[in-house]
Amino acid sequence: MRDLLAYKGLLVILWFAALFLAERIWPAAPLPGIVARAPFLRLARNLALAAINFVLSPLVVLPLTALAAGHALAWRPGWWRGAPGLALDLLFLDFLIYWWHRANHRWPFLWRFHLVHHLDRTLDSTTALRFHFGEVLISAGARAGAILLLGFPFVSILVFETLLLVATVFHHSNLRLAPRLEAGLARLIITPSIHWVHHHRRRVDTDSNYGTVFSFWDRLFASRSRTRRALEMEIGVEGAEELQLPGLLLRPVQAGGNVATSP
Repeated sequence: MRDLLAYKGLLVILWFAALFLAERIWPAAPLPGIVARAPFLRLARNLALAAINFVLSPLVVLPLTALAAGHALAWRPGWWRGAPGLALDLLFLDFLIYWWHRANHRWPFLWRFHLVHHLDRTLDSTTALRFHFGEVLISAGARAGAILLLGFPFVSILVFETLLLVATVFHHSNLRLAPRLEAGLARLIITPSIHWVHHHRRRVDTDSNYGTVFSFWDRLFASRSRTRRALEMEIGVEGAEELQLPGLLLRPVQAGGNVATSP
């Protein structure tokens, strides 16, 4: 298991580094003026939030996940094992995270924390790692409950988490892709053109395109936005502005933390 965790970490680091470099060589959209004036400050802010969560992972998230997997209800039939079982687990976990992401936009308490992710005024690979530690801890608790009740083995969770991180870094990236390639990929998975609309600084688009790995959930549950990504698309949260790191950490507990949440 330690080897699997090490391989997961190495794969994600290499993937992040590759996209971080590639999106600076072949960017899809230029930095907006508000970000271009202090690009390194934005990167420092995002990476600082990522560092906090990096510390929390071995201290809280991984132990909680392993504990839940070790005590999960053993109700699964014999055929739900091996490669077919893993494939079903990955599909089911992505289905669950679609609804969890949707809940983070619909439930005011959850939105207070998820809002921090959306306040970024542009997108790149670092946005994929920019989450408030409160959201990470709440998500870990919700995931542990799902593991206990639905009997997900730890290996399935580990494989899905790797897939999830790879997909999240990709669809937040500012990498320029050939239109035909991206259109083909978008039929199955979430691509930057889809997810950038989710970060559009317009509430109706922010509350759409909730998919994380597979793109068909939004089509199936009527949450796909008809808006097409434009290079000049303004990113952020309607009615709210970006904050410095202390403000981002305190934002969920401040008055007005539910700005722009859906009714």
